[in-house]
Amino acid sequence: MPIGLSNVWLLSLTPAELRTCDSDDAEEYQPPIWKSYLYQLQQEAPRPKRIICPGEVENRPKYYGREFHGIISREQADELLGGVEGAYILRESQRQPGCYTLALRFGNQTLNYRLFYDGKHFVGEKRFESIHDLVTDGLITLYIETKASEYISKMTTNPIYEHIGYATLLREKVSRRLSRSKNESRKTNVTNEEHTAVEKISSLVRRAALTHNDNHFNYEKTHNFKVHTFRGPHWCEYCANFMWGLIAQGVRCSDCGLNVHKQCSKHVPNDCQPDLKRIKKVYCCDLTTLVKAHNTQRPMVVDICIREIEARGLKSEGLYRVSGFTEHIEDVKMAFDRDGEKADISANIYPDINIITGALKLYFRDLPIPVITYDTYSKFIEVAKISNADERLEAVHEVLMLLPPAHYETLRYLMIHLKKVTMNEKDNFMNAENLGIVFGPTLMRPPEDSTLTTLHDMRYQKLIVQILIENEDVLF
Repeated sequence: MPIGLSNVWLLSLTPAELRTCDSDDAEEYQPPIWKSYLYQLQQEAPRPKRIICPGEVENRPKYYGREFHGIISREQADELLGGVEGAYILRESQRQPGCYTLALRFGNQTLNYRLFYDGKHFVGEKRFESIHDLVTDGLITLYIETKASEYISKMTTNPIYEHIGYATLLREKVSRRLSRSKNESRKTNVTNEEHTAVEKISSLVRRAALTHNDNHFNYEKTHNFKVHTFRGPHWCEYCANFMWGLIAQGVRCSDCGLNVHKQCSKHVPNDCQPDLKRIKKVYCCDLTTLVKAHNTQRPMVVDICIREIEARGLKSEGLYRVSGFTEHIEDVKMAFDRDGEKADISANIYPDINIITGALKLYFRDLPIPVITYDTYSKFIEVAKISNADERLEAVHEVLMLLPPAHYETLRYLMIHLKKVTMNEKDNFMNAENLGIVFGPTLMRPPEDSTLTTLHDMRYQKLIVQILIENEDVLF
């Protein structure tokens, strides 16, 4: 839900008055917590004043305008600016020809910044379409950081994130909606109206509601923050302060939509609740993100494929070793990406069970972070080198405990399934060692993309998976 200036007037309301603002429609409810101080400072910041060069300048770069004054000294630039707050010019360095400088008047002094261009203008991380926008953003930042440096340093000390008025007021209401959706789904599909109602709620309210929903699998997940440019005024959903500047004012979680300051993002708990509408694919999606978005213990691809394989394929010769047709496996992948849990992989559509096993293996290979994560890879490899079988088994169990919960649960479920496959070895000729050869490089990959490392570690990868299958009842 976009956060606009209409929220500011609510800052002065009493709790009793706030409750009268409550509405059956979450979209109409205005959160009464946004702090306007930094927004007011942005409005007060000096405006840019371009000092135009009266004559034509030779060799002026085509991406600069008449604010470019050619090769002049710092003293000449200072004189041209005339002590006017917000005034600026561009000049070429006398000491380093071909290097350009932005001279900007702020705080009764002239500030000089090395200026760069790579299709956009920049002096730091932010990149701008025009010099005017760069200067405008710079003046806002300088003014706010000068006037409110102490305030900014304390923004994260008393966050609204964990105890927030409007989230508390709406939590029970949203939980009822989620609970009602759960009950109705047993009889029929959840209506589009139900989805729309929940989607209209801000990411922060949604997080609070889902956290308190009994049906939610509470796997810990870090937020996937990326720098974001907000159109129109926006407030941080961690500290409730205004996000200042023209562009890249803060970061947004691409999985749940949470909007916060970059400095606040370091303090946000690992409690991301991914929103299905933001998850574009099933394959190639982070495992924990997918299961939290679908509110399941494991990726539904794993559940659906294993269910189909166990129903009609356990006795199939060379199960998991024999490959299905690549184009048909890609069809299954597209079906999951398009239809999710409604994807039809029945024998009527795909009579060859090797297509389903191929689709399951492809899902694991396509994970951005493998089931056996990069963080634990080297530990598993070292464990595989232990010669004493009992010590090695104990060490494997200890490293398993380091896996993220969703990864652990997925691996546990897969190993139970593969144990069933080995119990049909008489028909399918697949024992734990054979399955270890197939699934070793599928479930674990070295952090560095090195062919030499991969080849060297293959026997250890195979051994780890073999141990997991043979001892699944002890290890999990």
